[in-house]
Amino acid sequence: MPELPEVETTVRGLAPVLEGARLTRVVTHRADLRRPFPPDLAQRLTGARVMTLGRRAKYGLVETDRGDTMVFHLGMSGRWRLDPSEALPHDHLLIETDSGRRVALNDPRRFGSVDLVESAALAAWGPFAALGPEPLGPDFTPAHLAARFAGRIAPVKALLLDQRIVAGLGNIYVCEALHIAGIAPNRAAGRVATPRLTPLVEAVRTVLTAAIAAGGSSLRDYARPDGELGYFSKDWRVYGREGEACPACATPVRRRVDGGRSTFFCARCQR
Repeated sequence: MPELPEVETTVRGLAPVLEGARLTRVVTHRADLRRPFPPDLAQRLTGARVMTLGRRAKYGLVETDRGDTMVFHLGMSGRWRLDPSEALPHDHLLIETDSGRRVALNDPRRFGSVDLVESAALAAWGPFAALGPEPLGPDFTPAHLAARFAGRIAPVKALLLDQRIVAGLGNIYVCEALHIAGIAPNRAAGRVATPRLTPLVEAVRTVLTAAIAAGGSSLRDYARPDGELGYFSKDWRVYGREGEACPACATPVRRRVDGGRSTFFCARCQR
């Protein structure tokens, strides 16, 4: 599933095409993805001008001058295609602009979603209401983690994946950040010493920033809007590298399944 860096990369790829543009045509080619398209999507977007593009957690945001924000989630296999020369079978949403540019939302598995929310009510919108701070924002601090981890016996990895504690982190980048910080993924969050939270926050920021710069990771069907594949997977330290040498100590990387997700770690480096 595309994670925060893939969504950020997508938003940055769409911005030169959509930001400042007036939407002249909005067409849905089916009634739903994971859930139905808003019935008035075309009516509310056609003729609107895009003010800004942004991201919240793993959602992309397209804000218009009509006080609406189109919120999209890429699900398992969604991606936006820029200026497609022809329609593909799974192009479920097509948007055209006054400059003649086009973007198509392609989603073979249809686990993605598109919603239209009043911009002023966005923070209180259901999926956003309980989200924690952005991991690249100023509110994601060691003090925040210390407060949320205090007294918790749940594994630190599980709490970092909890969107109520920090928004947008996914399995790949949590595994990578914990390795950089030298923290065992199954350590009880409440037993992570306070001084270790500073390098953990720094590790999260480092791995996300590097992944965004690399265009994300190529997972199954994910590609950037320009069609190129992200290449951060080449720099994974432990994720997907079971049995390979840990880059820090050469101990073989281990894999364990936690809650249906694969956890990759170094038993020597991570304590």
